Amino acid sequence: MRDRLVYSPLGLLAIIFLVILLWLCVTLLFLGAFSTGFTKMGFSWGDALLLLMASLVCGGVNIPLTTLESRTPVVKETAVRCFGMVYKIPVAETVRNQTILAVNLGGAVIPVAVSVYLLLKYPQALPYAAAGTIIVALVTYAVAKPIRGMGIATPIFVPPLASALTAILLTHYFFCASYECLFITAYSGGVLGTLIGADLLNLRLIADLGAPVASIGGAGTFDSIFLSGMIAVLIV
Repeated sequence: MRDRLVYSPLGLLAIIFLVILLWLCVTLLFLGAFSTGFTKMGFSWGDALLLLMASLVCGGVNIPLTTLESRTPVVKETAVRCFGMVYKIPVAETVRNQTILAVNLGGAVIPVAVSVYLLLKYPQALPYAAAGTIIVALVTYAVAKPIRGMGIATPIFVPPLASALTAILLTHYFFCASYECLFITAYSGGVLGTLIGADLLNLRLIADLGAPVASIGGAGTFDSIFLSGMIAVLIV
């Protein structure tokens, strides 16, 4: 059971794509082409890089929470394709119809911890972040798709773009011009909204998907959460 919980949530091409985006982000940070959200919040650009890299590297680590009785046979394929992305499925080593419910370290624990830290440090941004989270959660829930053998998947660019647009509109029309509100709304809205809209609101479906491991913030939503963090870093 343990060895199944450390595996890549994405296919090789998807990982290469995210690594290239991270490299471009690091290049812009290093060249000082613009001030970033993290640096304006008191972090160094090294901190921003460390958080992004930690999320990417830890995306393959899933912390088991509980075991669910699957109402359908557990799928034994090693990969599925959805929304143009290839997602890896851990090979089922048992014939029992059980699904391990886990939480992803890089796609849930780290981003949520950063979101909570920012909201505690800048409580004035809480109403905007809460509104952004609700909007992104509704958008994500509308486009999320249950995938047999894997769990819940979302189009990779929809949640991060929704979080960025929502942050810009909320802070503009409700008179919060500070970069704290904009950045925290984009980051927290993208992270928390995606987790709530894709994973938490669809937990009831997990037992019907025959997935060996269903990871909150893992395969299917990890890419969207990672991109939400990157967009928030670059948005202000």
